Amino acid sequence: MRRENQSRMSEFLLLGLPIWPEQQGMFFALFLGMYLTTVLGNLLIILLIRLDPHLHTPMYFFLSHLAFSDISFSSVTVPKMLMNMWTQDQSISYAGCIAQMYFFIVFAVLDNFLLTSMAYDRYVAICHPLRYTTIMREGLCTLLVTVSWILSSAHSLCYTLLLTQLSFCADNVIPHFFCDPGTLLKLSCSDTPINELVIFTLGLAVITLPLTGILVSYGRIGATILKVPSTMGIRKALSTCGSHLSVVSLYYGAIIGLYFLPSSGTSSDKAIISSVMYTVVTPLLNPFIYSLRNRDIKGALEKLFYKAGVLSQ
Repeated sequence: MRRENQSRMSEFLLLGLPIWPEQQGMFFALFLGMYLTTVLGNLLIILLIRLDPHLHTPMYFFLSHLAFSDISFSSVTVPKMLMNMWTQDQSISYAGCIAQMYFFIVFAVLDNFLLTSMAYDRYVAICHPLRYTTIMREGLCTLLVTVSWILSSAHSLCYTLLLTQLSFCADNVIPHFFCDPGTLLKLSCSDTPINELVIFTLGLAVITLPLTGILVSYGRIGATILKVPSTMGIRKALSTCGSHLSVVSLYYGAIIGLYFLPSSGTSSDKAIISSVMYTVVTPLLNPFIYSLRNRDIKGALEKLFYKAGVLSQ
């Protein structure tokens, strides 16, 4: 009976953003512009890191992977949302919905681990500068990224396989602009205690453990700076860590606002707004944060413009 009910559900309906029909055109143009800026901005970051030898360091190695993850993260949800707004067709197939949810979880978790790796890199650079090249060798950086991908994929696969065992009967309306894992769980007509346990344990782990690692890293950075307080040291620390801290604050601020703070509006609208923050806004702002607050990135960008003939010597 479970397999029969599951096969009967061939598609879902995505309600999209909580906006009026006459606002569809304006929001379509807005989100299209934001998505294109996200893709082009992050691709530019990757290009600069690949072309400039001065950026072939662990920090920018992690940053290039974060930029790729941000492009992928937005591409999982935004193009489908734009297509639905343009065609007024809200349907998404069962297989497409499961695939979208799988990759959404992969890149959401991957961002957590990459931000943690970047925090560890900054900790080593400031607290152990003489041993930096020895500790943050190429093999360790590759290992950290590889483990991040493996853990993210395993986490997503575990949850996705459990979800595919559930039955979906009559209700196929998803009050969201993408196949949100929590919303899909609520639509199921099966018993979901195992799924809820997995969401609580693994979900809590992939949020709290990386965030704890980031906080510990910056706690030790702060302690190191306070031992030898100087204006030059504080400026160096801010220039080294400021961009990363800004990105961490944006990303985890949206997650904390979604899962831990009380909502003044409906829970559905709250979830959608928070999801827009960390799936659309954060990937959009990351290239600007790293380019505007980073001399190396700005220097590499100027070199690229000189070579392209955009700027004159």
